[in-house]
Amino acid sequence: MSAADTIFALSSGQPPAAIGIIRISGPKASDALHVLSGSVPEERRARLAKLTDPASGELLDTALVLWFPGPNSASGEDLAEIHCHGGRAVVRALEITLEKMDGLRQAEPGEFTRRAFTHGRMDLAEAEGLSDLLFAETELQRRSAIQAAGGALSRKVDDWQNAILRLSAMVEAELDFSDEDDVTAAQLSVVQSAATDLATEMAAMLNRPRAEKLREGVRVVLGGPPNSGKSTLLNALVEREAAIVSAIAGTTRDVIEVPIAIKGIPFLFIDTAGVRNEGTEEIERIGIDRARQQFDIADLILWLGPEGQGPQKPNLVELASRQDHHEFQPKSAGVISLSPLAGKGMDALVTLLVDRAKDIVPSGDEISVNKRQADHLAEAQRNLDDISQLQDYLIIAEQLRLARAALDALTGRASTEDMLDSLFGKFCIGK
Repeated sequence: MSAADTIFALSSGQPPAAIGIIRISGPKASDALHVLSGSVPEERRARLAKLTDPASGELLDTALVLWFPGPNSASGEDLAEIHCHGGRAVVRALEITLEKMDGLRQAEPGEFTRRAFTHGRMDLAEAEGLSDLLFAETELQRRSAIQAAGGALSRKVDDWQNAILRLSAMVEAELDFSDEDDVTAAQLSVVQSAATDLATEMAAMLNRPRAEKLREGVRVVLGGPPNSGKSTLLNALVEREAAIVSAIAGTTRDVIEVPIAIKGIPFLFIDTAGVRNEGTEEIERIGIDRARQQFDIADLILWLGPEGQGPQKPNLVELASRQDHHEFQPKSAGVISLSPLAGKGMDALVTLLVDRAKDIVPSGDEISVNKRQADHLAEAQRNLDDISQLQDYLIIAEQLRLARAALDALTGRASTEDMLDSLFGKFCIGK
């Protein structure tokens, strides 16, 4: 595989479909289009063409063809598009014909987007946003991914980079030209104050919920002793029979995970084995241990057991379950009482979950960062924050350089091949 190869792939949905879009990107894209259709259309203008097999002269399809010369194309290099009929046989016939052409090959997953990154059509933060957009299933995921793919984070990083460069220029002037009358020496307090302001801005972004939460969902763990109504509540929340409900204690032996979106917010509801200390056999004890592990990594714990006996966690929410049961025990004032089978209290619980989730997931209207981005941003923030304690301009200049390098790594201007392979390998073939 070489970056100099000309690649092609179906970039639309899998056939059968009304239309199939085949992309060809690379130095031989125009040659391939000429061989198939007899000519290359005017750039950025669709033209109806008969596509034929160059070996047999057989008509393959009548389709729209488009030509986008590089570098002003989606991939940053010469790019052709064929908008053909979306039947399996049509698409496959065109792919086979392209495969036979010298210098053309099928694209690897994510290779079109990787070429766009390589040719400067997008940076790494935008590529990660595009990846999130491809996998978005909820409205909140879509809104957040659109921001990232559209360059909102990249533009903010560029602003920070420009501000740091201005500070670096001031420091370099102080170091190199402070003895010349026509250069105004940078004042230490001005540099320190500006660096602190930048560090404060970065810290504010780091304090926002992480982007991964939109992809993974808010982890809501249902906990309580056996027969406290956990599985019944899970089924009511996800509106299907996801867990077995039985009066026999210890029915749920393992962790059951069910993803669902509520009001556009992704949740991952997790049913666990009933927690008790006595009368358990080995398999049930393993289930209880796994339940306690889930408590440790939960975003929210819905405790259906006796009040005050749940795990001592700040994210625990007491619920009074099985309101319609003859052994129902109400809890303190303000605790939601539930009867999932009758639907009582469910609206109040859903409202609580959505309200709590708003503090856990990004809003979709503000820029959020993932863990990789946050690590680099935190490094830049620390380097800038340290400047407030420094007096030596040489050390300050180095701190500014390190901050710029960290931001370069965030946007992919400084990155490793392994990391790029991992990211772009998640994309579909046609991206």
